[in-house]
Amino acid sequence: MSVFRFALLGAGRIGKVHAKAVTSNPSANLVAVADPMERAAADLAAQYGCAIRTIDEIAASPDIDAVVICTPTDTHANLIEKFSNAGKQIFCEKPVDLSVARVRACLATVKTNGTKLMVGFNRRFDPHFMAVKDAIAAGQIGTIEMVTIISRDPAPPPVDYIKRSGGIFRDMTIHDFDMARFLLGEEINAVFAQGSVLVDPAIGTAGDYDSASVVLTTKSGKHATISNTRRASYGYDQRIEAHGSLGAVSAENQRAVSIEVANAKGYTRPPLLDFFMTRYTQAYANEIAAFIDALSGKREAAPSGEDGLAALVLADAAVKSAAEGRLVKVSEILD
Repeated sequence: MSVFRFALLGAGRIGKVHAKAVTSNPSANLVAVADPMERAAADLAAQYGCAIRTIDEIAASPDIDAVVICTPTDTHANLIEKFSNAGKQIFCEKPVDLSVARVRACLATVKTNGTKLMVGFNRRFDPHFMAVKDAIAAGQIGTIEMVTIISRDPAPPPVDYIKRSGGIFRDMTIHDFDMARFLLGEEINAVFAQGSVLVDPAIGTAGDYDSASVVLTTKSGKHATISNTRRASYGYDQRIEAHGSLGAVSAENQRAVSIEVANAKGYTRPPLLDFFMTRYTQAYANEIAAFIDALSGKREAAPSGEDGLAALVLADAAVKSAAEGRLVKVSEILD
């Protein structure tokens, strides 16, 4: 069995999630970590027994096969190009960049070098969402017609994060754009989006929305409806439903334990899992396993850079739609 040698770029919150996924896989060895925050790098290196190296050292290291990029968004494209030019295989958190043109240039470099690039749309690898996809593929609900996606965070991120995130559509809804494409099995050709500031006025001052609704339409007329908010007082709300000609299939919210208590006060269940680090633990492990399978030649590296580009194009269309109050054709963004 081949064991692939990894370096982790970024030891923050999502970096820690990926470090756990890499080190839990018997086909992976975490060799090094890089982070400008010395304490963060030292803590992760001590936890997993790996070395601390700079970005340049990792790029030049012959004992590194692949990198996992968990750095801020505005560094992704440059790092992808750097490590592709160094002959490393690349897993990168979404998005590749906030600019469609920059993403295209980055993907051209990857294609020229012939390196693998997988983009971190982890929800494709959630066991519950995968089961929905499998039910669709097996024909259990007939021809798919509509998809409903509910994705609501328990609380908004800091406003400083909002300012550099690219906005709710490029930062949060982008996961749902990818899921809509994944489930519908068709490309989206029109986007209608609305955004409001209902949670925190500071988010509006920063130029963003904290509440959004989106309707996506394919050429054949299939729909996907997305509901987002930065505040769900009851926990991390993650649900999907696909409706087809013969029925429907859905994935419900997840809890730490699946029980229901019935007494004189009524029916109660435990609270939802609190955020993505706990809700999608298995999904993160599954996506790293899929990346390793791609390195082994057992499957394609997917979601690919092209999938990342497609989701960003939909995000740009949503931004334009919300700003102008009209339906936006995807072709307007691609032209």
